[in-house]
Amino acid sequence: MKKRAIVAESPRLAKATDAGRAPGPIEGASFVTGAAEAGQLPAEGAPEIAFAGRSNAGKSSAINALARQTRLAHASRTPGRTRQINFFRMRSGALVTDLPGYGYAAVPQALKRAWQDFLWSYVTTRSTLIGLVLIVDARHGLKSLDMALLSAYLPSARPVLILATKIDKLNNAEQRRAVVEIQSALVHTFAERAQAVTVNGFSAISRQGVDAADLTIAAWLE
Repeated sequence: MKKRAIVAESPRLAKATDAGRAPGPIEGASFVTGAAEAGQLPAEGAPEIAFAGRSNAGKSSAINALARQTRLAHASRTPGRTRQINFFRMRSGALVTDLPGYGYAAVPQALKRAWQDFLWSYVTTRSTLIGLVLIVDARHGLKSLDMALLSAYLPSARPVLILATKIDKLNNAEQRRAVVEIQSALVHTFAERAQAVTVNGFSAISRQGVDAADLTIAAWLE
């Protein structure tokens, strides 16, 4: 029987009120520190959940939506120019890490390589990293650098949540197709390892997929 990635497709949701809603795991998070090189990383201790993705895929907007804040994570005015890992403390004491965007930067190749090496090293060797949230523009799907990152990360058997962002820019049929295409690419490339991956349609504007992402991240922390 063909193995399938776990897919959580959220229906298109109207903006819900917060009355009676339990706070999401990232809600109320606050900035702790930034690290531009390995020696600046905080001591390992609290569990960490990393957010990664190509430049301009909507990573900062996704973090802000999940934190119910507007300016917790900042997007660089020039895509790909953020050079450090930013750490945010959740109410539980766990950490969110906002990794530098990859795949685009108007900087020298050697500097771009150094940033990406730092990111790859963190994702593959950080012992307190318990889960990865990969931000993918739903209109463009998984790209080669996304696949490379997953290839390095998935052998650890830690879970991945892919947020297919900007899903509100697609109609209903296109939304379903975007999620299925991501799922198919995962199964084709990673076979049974794709079972560690959950895929959600997501929009920071319409808030589609926010509640589903909350549930997945909360389960990791439990």
